[in-house]
Amino acid sequence: MKSSTYRPIFQHISSRELNGFRVRKRPCFAEDSSQYSEIGAFEFVHDDSATPPMALSFCKTSRNAHIVAVTGEDGYVSLYNTRLKLPSSATHEANADKARVCEWLAHDNAIFDVCWIKDDTNLLTACGDHSIKLWDSQEQKCIGGLIGHTGSVKSISTHPVNNDIIVSGSRDGSFAFWDLRNSKRRRSHFSISPIDIVHGAHTSSVKTRGRHGKVAAISITSVLYLKDEVTIATAGAADSIIKFWDTRNLKTPITQTCAQDKSTQKGVRSYGISSLSQDLNGVYISASCMDSRIYLMNVLQLDKGPIKSFKGCDISTFFVKSKLSPDAGHILSGSSDGNAYVWQVNNPSALPIKLEGHNGEVTAVDWCSSEIGKIATSADDSVIRLWNINNSCYSNSRSPSSIRKREFTRPKMKRRKLFEEEDLIESVNVKAPELESIPEIRTPESVKNHTSISYINDTCEKSPDATFGSPSSVLNPPPSLKRKTILDYFMAHS
Repeated sequence: MKSSTYRPIFQHISSRELNGFRVRKRPCFAEDSSQYSEIGAFEFVHDDSATPPMALSFCKTSRNAHIVAVTGEDGYVSLYNTRLKLPSSATHEANADKARVCEWLAHDNAIFDVCWIKDDTNLLTACGDHSIKLWDSQEQKCIGGLIGHTGSVKSISTHPVNNDIIVSGSRDGSFAFWDLRNSKRRRSHFSISPIDIVHGAHTSSVKTRGRHGKVAAISITSVLYLKDEVTIATAGAADSIIKFWDTRNLKTPITQTCAQDKSTQKGVRSYGISSLSQDLNGVYISASCMDSRIYLMNVLQLDKGPIKSFKGCDISTFFVKSKLSPDAGHILSGSSDGNAYVWQVNNPSALPIKLEGHNGEVTAVDWCSSEIGKIATSADDSVIRLWNINNSCYSNSRSPSSIRKREFTRPKMKRRKLFEEEDLIESVNVKAPELESIPEIRTPESVKNHTSISYINDTCEKSPDATFGSPSSVLNPPPSLKRKTILDYFMAHS
């Protein structure tokens, strides 16, 4: 009797304990696309010429989370307001004119990745001209250039706390480590050189061909700065190996794992990885593989390889990306078949939700960080589509493993207003939640920087690593943090 009463509870706790801190639960989807509704669509067009989008990203702060940045093959950056009501009867071009906040020509080449930093006041663009540019997002002015790669820059990622620290991956097979404070003044902007650069990070004898038939055997396709604030993950086009590097010593990777599960199949061909992503708590990493599967790995159990895999989409080119939701509840992916797909992480065997409407390969995708349920997808048809989850799908239940809410004193700082016109508040189907009520969520390493001095001293005294004066990676925590369960790890100090 006791077994039948308690077993389901502990099974649920076990399935949720890796999520660590409390994150507002996203909806549980039914297995039909009626749980999704398209709330708008607009065309990525400049000078009466539509071009395929290459990357998109929602703003990171709750104040500006409704703004999405989109970049394309023509080198333009466009910012759009996704809260405006975009009628389906209007043309995509008319909707673009209505939703566009601003645009500017950032490069004379394709922009492969875009990243918001510093409370959305700055924007980073990674380009095929081998450069990364730092932009003032309010004035659309270039204030810095990161020069050092000899190939197209395919991916950029920032330190989870200190946005002055950047990592980038290039088609030349290298990844570079940058500090925006390490700059030299040149005319109207700063020139920034890499602090360190690792060449041949993913060398392979296998020749892999991407779109346009270009050989990309050594190309790094994705880089990711992990939430532990110390580790960088890199992936390449040649194989499904993900390498992890300690930023304090970049000579060799500290560990690696294979995204593909080859334990049951011998002689399986190795496929490249098109993108990496991580959840807000830093527990999981997702990898989009060219075998048309998306693999999920536990950061604390990398030796076990992928713990789950998801199929149903078609990943035929390295332009097709996927994104793990902030709470690690769902995975969103583009597809070469013209659709986007959403899976439930806790039910990988279930059929994914299919988002139909695009007329070309669906490439870049993103989750809105604050307006829960809002999704953006882009495709080679030059259209960006916005989706929302119906209100009826929301769940008010709390996870049994939820731990107490951590409170922080928000620093008082003057932030420049990103968008002056506040007449952009025409709501969509699902209204944005009260943003001020959202608790700030940090990973264990970053929490140490914001808690009391007594707690920091107490933690340091217990750790043998305190004498070395350097943080410990989540991949190799100090003995004082090595506990029996991952929940205990996050609850190192209760």
